Amino acid sequence: MATSAPNEGLFGRVKPLDAILRTAEKKSLHRTLGAFQLTLFGIGCVIGTGIFVLTAAGAQKAGPGLMLAFAIAGAVCIVAALCYAEIAAMLPVAGSAYTYTYTTMGEILAWTVGWALILEYAVAASAVSVGWSGFFSGTVLKEFLGVELPTWLSGAPLALGGIEGGLINLPAVFIALIITWLLMIGTTESARVNAVLVAIKVTALTAFIGITLTSSYFNADNFNPFLPAGVFGGFGSGLGAVGAAATIFFAYVGFDAVSTAAEETKNPQRNVPIGLVGSLLFCTVFYILVAAGAIGTMGGQPIMGPNGVPFPAGSEELARQCATYAADKLPLVCSNEALAHVLRQIGWSGVGNALGIAASLALPSVILILMFGQTRIFFVMSRDGLLPEKLSAVHPKWKTPYIVTAMTGGAVAFAAAFLPVGKLADIANAGTLYAFMMVAIAVMMLRKTAADRQRSFRTPALWLLGPLTIAGCIFLFFNLPIDAMLVLPIWGAVGMLVYFGYSRKASHLGRGIVDVPEGDVDALNPSVAGVGGEGDHRN
Repeated sequence: MATSAPNEGLFGRVKPLDAILRTAEKKSLHRTLGAFQLTLFGIGCVIGTGIFVLTAAGAQKAGPGLMLAFAIAGAVCIVAALCYAEIAAMLPVAGSAYTYTYTTMGEILAWTVGWALILEYAVAASAVSVGWSGFFSGTVLKEFLGVELPTWLSGAPLALGGIEGGLINLPAVFIALIITWLLMIGTTESARVNAVLVAIKVTALTAFIGITLTSSYFNADNFNPFLPAGVFGGFGSGLGAVGAAATIFFAYVGFDAVSTAAEETKNPQRNVPIGLVGSLLFCTVFYILVAAGAIGTMGGQPIMGPNGVPFPAGSEELARQCATYAADKLPLVCSNEALAHVLRQIGWSGVGNALGIAASLALPSVILILMFGQTRIFFVMSRDGLLPEKLSAVHPKWKTPYIVTAMTGGAVAFAAAFLPVGKLADIANAGTLYAFMMVAIAVMMLRKTAADRQRSFRTPALWLLGPLTIAGCIFLFFNLPIDAMLVLPIWGAVGMLVYFGYSRKASHLGRGIVDVPEGDVDALNPSVAGVGGEGDHRN
C-alpha cells in the first residue's frame, strides 16, 4: 500500500486519480451488451415504487398536470444520465458519486456526498417499504385473505401527516426487518429472478394502460382543469407540476445502473446513450400513459383547501378530508395503492388485485438493493477511514457486514413506521439531487484535470448538458416541500460534526495512505448487485 504526504488544507485532500484507476484497470470486463439489451436493463431498473405508489401523491400536488410532471422529471434525468455515463465508464469502482467527488473536489465535499447518499438510501428504502405496505394491506390481506388491519396498525401517526388515527405502519416495519435479516444472513437474488420481477411489473402496467385508456369510464373532462395548482406552486410548497416533478423524480431513480454497464458494452460511444435515453424516454411515455389512464377514468383533481390551494400530500388536513369518503368513493389522491384502486373502481377488480399482487412481489427486491446500496457506501467510506472500520465488520459465518446492515435496517424500519410515503420520497430526492449535481460538476472538472485519460464514453455537448444537469437538480430541489429541503442541510450539519469530530483525523488519505485496496465491496455479495430498482446506484 503506497503512502505519501497528505495534501492538507480544508479542500486539499484529493484522492489521486491514479490510485482509483489502478483498481478500475483490474476489472477487465468482456464487452457483450448492445443498445437493445441496455435499454431493457434500464427499463427494469427504473420502473418500481414511484409509479406504483406516488401517482396519488403526484396527483394531489398537480392534478392532471401530473403528466407534465413526469415529462419534467424525465428531462432532468436524461441530461444527468449522460453525465453519469462518462464518469462511470471512466471510474468503474465502488462508491458512486462519493468516489467521483473524492478524486475531483476533495475529501470534505466527498464526505458530504457520501453522507447524503446514506440518507438517500435509507429514506428511499423506507419509502418503498411504506409503498409495499399499501399494496400488501389492500390486496393480499383485504382482497384475498379477508383481513383488514385496523387503521392504527397500518398508517403513520396523524401528527406526522399519515392516515386518520394511524399509530404505526406495521406491514412496512415487517418487510423492512425481513429484508434486513435476509441481507445479514447473505441470501442472494439472481438475475433470472430479477428478470421475472421486471416482466411482472411491465406486464401489470401495460395491462393497466390498455384497460383504462379504452374503458367506457374514460372521460376527457377529467383533465379539466389541467393545472389546478399551476405550473409552479410557490417556493417550499411542493405543489404544482414542478412540485410534483420534484416528488415523482423518485420514479426515475435507478437509471444510473445503465451507465455503470458501460465497461461491458459493445461500442459504448453509440450504445450507452441509446440505452440511457431510450430507457428513460420509454419510461417517461409509459408513466404519462399510466397517469392519463388513472386520471381519465376516475379523475385526479386534488382536494383543495379553503384558500383554493391543494392540501399538501401526506398532510393532516388531507388525511381528515380523505377520511370523510366511503371506501368505494375514495378519490385517487387518497389511495395507498392508487393503480389497483383505479381498476377496482371501474369494475376490473381481478386485474386490480393482480396488479396489487405484482407490486407486492416486485417491490421487496427494490428494498433489498436500496439497503444493499447503503451498506456499500458505508463500506467504501469505512475503507477510506472516514467511518469506523468496526461498522463494516464482516460476520464470520454469514460473510456480510452485519453491524451496518442491522443499523440500516433499524433506521429504515423506524422511518417506515411513522412517516407517509410522499414525505419519505421527497426527503430521499433531496439527497439524490445533490449527488447528481456533484456528479455533473465532477465530470466537467475531469475534462480539465484529466483530459488525456481514456474514456470509453464521452458525454456529448458536455458544455451544455453539464450546466443543464446542475440547473435541473437545483431547480427540482427548490421545488420540494420546505420540510424536505431543510432535512438535507440539517443532516449535512450533523455530518460536519461527525467529520470534524472523528473522520478528518481518522482519514486514511489524511494519514498518507492513498492506494485503494484491491478487494471490492461487491465481493461480499455480488449477485445482490444484479437486482434493479429505484436507487440502484451501482458503481
